[in-house]
Amino acid sequence: METRSRARRKRLDNMGGDAPTEVSEKNTQLPHSTNEVQIGKWKFNRVIFSTHFNIFLYATCFWIQIGTLPYLTKKLGVDPVFFGYLQTTFAVVQLCGGPVYGRFGDMFGGRAAMALAFASASASYFLLGIADNFFSLFLSRLPSIFMHAMQGGQMIVTDMGEEGQRAAALGKLGLSYGVGMVIGPFLGGLVTKYFSEQTAAFVACAGSLVSIGIVWMFVPKRTKKSHIKESSDSAVFSLKKLFSLIMAPGAPFLLFIRMLAGLPIGVFQSMFSVVALETFKLPAEQNGYLLSYVGILTMIVQGLGIGILTKKFSENDILKWSSFLLVWSYLALAFVTDVFQLCVVMAPLVVGLASSNIVVSSALTKTVSDQDTGAMLGLNMAVNSLIRTISPTVGGYLLKQYGFQSFGYLGFIMLTIATIILFIKLRQ
Repeated sequence: METRSRARRKRLDNMGGDAPTEVSEKNTQLPHSTNEVQIGKWKFNRVIFSTHFNIFLYATCFWIQIGTLPYLTKKLGVDPVFFGYLQTTFAVVQLCGGPVYGRFGDMFGGRAAMALAFASASASYFLLGIADNFFSLFLSRLPSIFMHAMQGGQMIVTDMGEEGQRAAALGKLGLSYGVGMVIGPFLGGLVTKYFSEQTAAFVACAGSLVSIGIVWMFVPKRTKKSHIKESSDSAVFSLKKLFSLIMAPGAPFLLFIRMLAGLPIGVFQSMFSVVALETFKLPAEQNGYLLSYVGILTMIVQGLGIGILTKKFSENDILKWSSFLLVWSYLALAFVTDVFQLCVVMAPLVVGLASSNIVVSSALTKTVSDQDTGAMLGLNMAVNSLIRTISPTVGGYLLKQYGFQSFGYLGFIMLTIATIILFIKLRQ
């Protein structure tokens, strides 16, 4: 994973046979000295601050519609099997769009990328609001192919931040998302209670349109420190380019670790609602409390913990020991028998997962030139989407055949393999 020096030595035109690319080292028009927002005693970069606010708004709107979607599908007479198809469609569409969206951001800049993400979100939520049958619900998932605002936000903070502080910056962005994840379901529940499920979808659509305006007002056209001029035959969707990024030094290993460590938690998350209801007999209200507990833990780790850890330890050490922590967390999960034990086990599980995910994302952006960080983040998101695509099937089979404990054993086995590989590969 020690790829930083190698990545910096590699020119963009050697990244995999693409047509020659001109790179100008001129800084973009970003007046950092005057481009600040002051809140009390604290000063924030205006672009970074607006990006954090937009990520909060994006998460709020996303979780408004996520919270109301099951009730809307039930209202329209869609059974659980078709609801599962709907969720799988969303994951597959996002899987296809992530790498292309990242490449689009690298070529056309942060403003265009964020505006595209929020335009896609508003279109998806609007179609959801007017849906009156299963086919129209299916259509509402299709615009989400470019609904990658979190990825767009990661691109901006990666472009504008210092390389040594990248993991901490990505973690703080997760904190802003987490706040929206807590507020969104609450607002969605209120709107649904006093109006309707369709109205909640329209509220999410309106919030996304507001975000487009904020992007256009505060995010510059280019956020990268150097400007890239693509040759005439360069394309947004280039399999050759994406393959060259996948094969960048260190990238295949990191993507493999992401997949290996991500599948167990993906399986667990996909079946979490079923487990809460069937295994622990939790009513909807207590299930919501448990989700909020997990969300708050994640926010603390991403917003505060990652910054502290990266100041004291190398990214290699954080990745190795977070994986080691996950091995025993998953083993403990296999022996959980009540809600209190589950809450106790979730603490180290969240710490290990949040630390590992942020460090892998940060490390992946360092395997390529600064001009390709967006596309690499897109590939990273594509792995997550692939996990979400296959997790429900794997989780349903394991739960039916072997019970809830199988999730813990699956994680224990896969993270043991990942940890052994990490300690061998990243030995000093």
